Amino acid sequence: MLDINNITYRIAGRTLFDQASLSIPTGHHVGLVGNNGTGKSTLFKLIAQELQLDGGDISMMSNTQMGMVRQDIPDDDTPLIDLVLAADTERTALFAELETDIDVDRMSDIYLRLADINAYEAPSQAAIILSGLGFNTEQQSQPISNFSGGWKMRVALAAALFKKPNLLLLDEPTNHLDFEAIVWLESYLQNYEHTFIIISHDRETLNKVVTHIAHLDQLKLTLYTGNYDQFESAHAQKRLGHQALYEKQQAQKKRMMAFVDRFGAKASKARQAQSRLRSIERMDMVDALIAERATSFNFPQPEKIASPIITMDDVDVGYEPGKPILRKINIGLTDDDRVALLGANGNGKSTLVKLISDNLSAMAGHVARNSKLRIGYFAQHQSDELEDETTPYEAMRTAIGDIPEAKCRALLGKFGFDKGKSDTQIKKLSGGEKARLLFCIMSHNAPHIMLLDEPTNHLDIDARQALIEALNAYEGCVILVSHDPHLVAAVADRLYLVKDAGVAPYDGDLNDYRRTIMEQRSKERSEARKNKKAKKTASDATDKATKANKLEAELETLSVQKTHLETEMSHPEAIADSARMQQHLDEYAVLEKKISDVEAAWFDTQS
Repeated sequence: MLDINNITYRIAGRTLFDQASLSIPTGHHVGLVGNNGTGKSTLFKLIAQELQLDGGDISMMSNTQMGMVRQDIPDDDTPLIDLVLAADTERTALFAELETDIDVDRMSDIYLRLADINAYEAPSQAAIILSGLGFNTEQQSQPISNFSGGWKMRVALAAALFKKPNLLLLDEPTNHLDFEAIVWLESYLQNYEHTFIIISHDRETLNKVVTHIAHLDQLKLTLYTGNYDQFESAHAQKRLGHQALYEKQQAQKKRMMAFVDRFGAKASKARQAQSRLRSIERMDMVDALIAERATSFNFPQPEKIASPIITMDDVDVGYEPGKPILRKINIGLTDDDRVALLGANGNGKSTLVKLISDNLSAMAGHVARNSKLRIGYFAQHQSDELEDETTPYEAMRTAIGDIPEAKCRALLGKFGFDKGKSDTQIKKLSGGEKARLLFCIMSHNAPHIMLLDEPTNHLDIDARQALIEALNAYEGCVILVSHDPHLVAAVADRLYLVKDAGVAPYDGDLNDYRRTIMEQRSKERSEARKNKKAKKTASDATDKATKANKLEAELETLSVQKTHLETEMSHPEAIADSARMQQHLDEYAVLEKKISDVEAAWFDTQS
């Protein structure tokens, strides 16, 4: 399906690939992993020929149809369902051609092809995908301009899935999805019949959907069989073996060089010394392992304060007077709670976090906070508010006031910022580095509670693990909004479900919640099938009526042509010219055959 052969690629003087190779057979489901900044997204652009290789080549099977998630989603009045349907360019072109002036033979070919590609089933298939990604029936008919950037990316994902390419490239598809949509996407990808490559930092998703892992490391690509957990184990064993071989070779080399140094000058030992030197030169030496980068998170510990630190009694909260998003909230938080908020995007999880953080006031009810309470609030949108031209050091000084330089740099150091990185302009930082800067700013005063709204979006798998370890070492209260099930399972010991304008404890774990979602999806599909069956008669009648109208118009056109030809054939000059008459007779026979075929097709629409 896809062959990457000894590719080399450099950007801005930095090498991302050096003689890297990878072969992916048809039907493989591949997870592409590697540290942030190693070139995973760049590889997708090289495969799509959006970038030019410096060496090597990338080849695909001749019948390859590649699909990616579009980044240039229009902002117009196109309904969501139409935008998704338009991704099938062949179907769109065939229906457009039916609207033009074509002969009956071509019309027949088009109808046959539309049947072959199940074109009339396409709207229901597109609706299923949009529903799975969180769009209800009403939203599917709304214009794309009604939706925010994150929701537009869901539409783009829906379009890519609907197209069903035999080589699908997905770059962090879960970043804009809630847990409910991720569960659906995982199920969809598990049953995807073609090849796909997915870049993801969500180890649980990788464990569920991939059959192989392609690891981008030290400018090379290596393919492993199995899911992410299996890759992690195999990669660790490979590194141990590599290190053992390196140490063995270095010991051998040291012993040989010691012999050469000791006896090289002695005539009786010179031949043996030269032999040892040649042996060293012939050794296929392996390179020393490059130490795997460690991501640093180190949250300062708060002093103990009396619990509960926050209580809410019959609280309503929202943004517009008289229109609460959440009603009758009754919760209490202690200084060591670990709570994750479940619920679909749009249900009010972020609204609840803003209420807890005191960034949003209650409309009704009572909120009580410990007077000594310090709150740390992390939200994914905060990275957009950082000043590009400033440095992490300057951002810290602005956020926390006039503190000694040494103390400021010490705080940054706990999150992996040495002096050089602390003085680098923020616009040159990666997404993960910006996230660590926000964590540093958020936690500088040792908050008693940390509110984390999608904290892992820009973190790679190793960084996510480092964050888990740091949160588990932190002795304060943690409130999580996250679509990363590994993070939630590793950190939270209480779950709250935000749904139907309410907040309530969830009696179960993430696996129970996943089963609940799947059962609800199954129920919705069953109801959709019943509705589809009920509507099928009316839909078939509409389709037949549309086809009949087109055929009647074609019959009228053919009849006019037939009448015109009959007039030509009755003209004395045509009768006298045998060659001309034969040409007319041939045309007449073709017309009668077309009229017969169209009439037969028309009668089929009346049955």
